Amino acid sequence: MIFPFTAIVDQEEMKLALILNVIDPSIGGVLIMGEKGTAKSTTVRALADLLPEIDAVKGCRFCCSPQGPFCSDCLDKIEKNQALENEKKKMRVVELPLGVTEDRVVGSLDIEHAIKRGEKRFEPGILADANRNFLYVDEVNLLEDHIVDLLLDSAAMGINTVEREGVSFVHPARFILVGTMNPEEGELRPQLLDRFGLCVQVNSIRDKALRVEILKRKAEFDDDHEGFHKKWQNAQAELAEKIINAKERLKDVTINEESVSAVVDITAELNLDGHRADIVMLKAARAFAAFSGRAEITQEDIKKIAPLALRHRLKRLPFEDISQEAEKLHAILERI
Repeated sequence: MIFPFTAIVDQEEMKLALILNVIDPSIGGVLIMGEKGTAKSTTVRALADLLPEIDAVKGCRFCCSPQGPFCSDCLDKIEKNQALENEKKKMRVVELPLGVTEDRVVGSLDIEHAIKRGEKRFEPGILADANRNFLYVDEVNLLEDHIVDLLLDSAAMGINTVEREGVSFVHPARFILVGTMNPEEGELRPQLLDRFGLCVQVNSIRDKALRVEILKRKAEFDDDHEGFHKKWQNAQAELAEKIINAKERLKDVTINEESVSAVVDITAELNLDGHRADIVMLKAARAFAAFSGRAEITQEDIKKIAPLALRHRLKRLPFEDISQEAEKLHAILERI
């Protein structure tokens, strides 16, 4: 049984980054960096209990959206004028383990079956399971390069195509990527680092009262899983409802000129490459406003979100410490 999300002590920034991605999946996922034993994996897995239901094509193995894009199976039905029925499916957290094979990630085609029967038979991989769900990679910095390339391709295209011997199968592969890593065990490739919408730094809690509370809750959970879940049931239900409400009001949150101007001022002054940081910051600020029950983004929303959207995108010159850019960001936010 998974530890309840709402029972995790402190680590508010990590929890907020995950929640914002539930509210708006287009934010682009979360990279969680921190020492071992800081509840990184526990928090990600605990998120599963709070995830909402989504509309999907009934019976589709790839959880296709009724609005598309569609997998080869759904496209075959459409071509045959067969109606696609809808159903509700709860979002999930799908894990991608280290050492996974390429076939396990992208899926495989049964060529022998295609030759003998003239029918495509596709064995779905992890990308199929992850479509429209969270894809979680623990120790993402230790992932093999050829698997990283597959993730980058899928993240860029939103589609997984498997071709072999003239037979092909296509399905949507739009997932919310969440990675955890201990920076002491290795760096992340820049191409993958930039793909994460938000980034949070998790540290061990030093406050004595909070550390005591962690011990108490863990002991209580280990002694009686069901009783512990029952104790946190109301808090879980309240947070799940708050997330659903925020999703529903997200597109009604006004993006005003002041917010757009503040975002551009920050990224321009930091001399960041590209526009991904601007887009992510604005989307995350809007999701935070919706989560906070507001109908308009405020400057405080921008200040709250900026470190999460920019932490892993700060540039540094050779021999320059990253903390100098972090201090520069802090100074900019102070002026807003």
